[in-house]
Amino acid sequence: MEQRLRSEVKALLEQGKIDRVIGFEPGSLKFTTTPLITSDGGDVDHLVINPFIVNNLSVYLTGTSGRVGIVAKGCDSRSIVSLIQDNKVLRENVVIIGIPCSGVIDLTKVERLAGKDRDELDDIVRQGDKITVTVGGERKEFPASEVLFDNCLGCEFPTPREYDILLDEPVTPTPDKAISEQKLDSLREMPPEQRWQFWKEEFSRCIRCYACRNVCPACFCERCFVEESEPQWVLPVPRWQDNLIFQVIRSIHVAGRCTDCGECERACPVNIPLRSLTREMCNLAEELFNYKVGIDKEAPPLFVAYELEEAEDLIR
Repeated sequence: MEQRLRSEVKALLEQGKIDRVIGFEPGSLKFTTTPLITSDGGDVDHLVINPFIVNNLSVYLTGTSGRVGIVAKGCDSRSIVSLIQDNKVLRENVVIIGIPCSGVIDLTKVERLAGKDRDELDDIVRQGDKITVTVGGERKEFPASEVLFDNCLGCEFPTPREYDILLDEPVTPTPDKAISEQKLDSLREMPPEQRWQFWKEEFSRCIRCYACRNVCPACFCERCFVEESEPQWVLPVPRWQDNLIFQVIRSIHVAGRCTDCGECERACPVNIPLRSLTREMCNLAEELFNYKVGIDKEAPPLFVAYELEEAEDLIR
């Protein structure tokens, strides 16, 4: 796939079909990748595809001009469709290079299972449903279900639904909602008082860095409500009450737009389980309105569609 990706991107640039490409290149840290945005054909050979391409690159589309080629996994492709539905991106200005994705490896889980820091690991290789980690010449094997990101374990659309070029054969979805939503299920089982105390403690640790907002493709407001001073919705000091208000309002804003890519939780420097909030909003959108995000670019966004009988039913 990697070689085909480079070949396709070179052709697109040379033929003038795109002005630039958004993809992945090796990161500065071991086993990591980082976004690459370039119009230089010489940079194309830096493009990579591997089990560590975690970023949802669609977040860069709203700030990139011209005709853009973008590398997209299943959840990324759905985010692009959602942006098209919200008129933030024109479909004719995007060439989607689809990657059938079997899941992205969570390096934090690997470190925990191997008992070593990633810098001490020699190699991480995926073969089917097994992950082999080599440490000091010794090989340790783990089931993929113990190593992949939680959102990947519950993914229903590992192959992009919307694409112009698909780099490999589609991947058969095998979602395991029970494993994917373990954190969320444990919260559901808590009494309300205990759940309130849980979130109070979690948001007391929030430093209000807004990393969750900045990596989220669904957070595309030109000016966020937290930056408003007339009226001032939250104080600039990261008190837990204001942190809670920020996350609750953000979760409502991304309802019907969140594709459960998990970027908010991954980017959080203090490891607050933010995906539990956004995943619950995804579940509610599906349960109440039979709505899955990013499936049909011609369909209206969730909160734009209005049916009288639907509203009356909700009132009852």
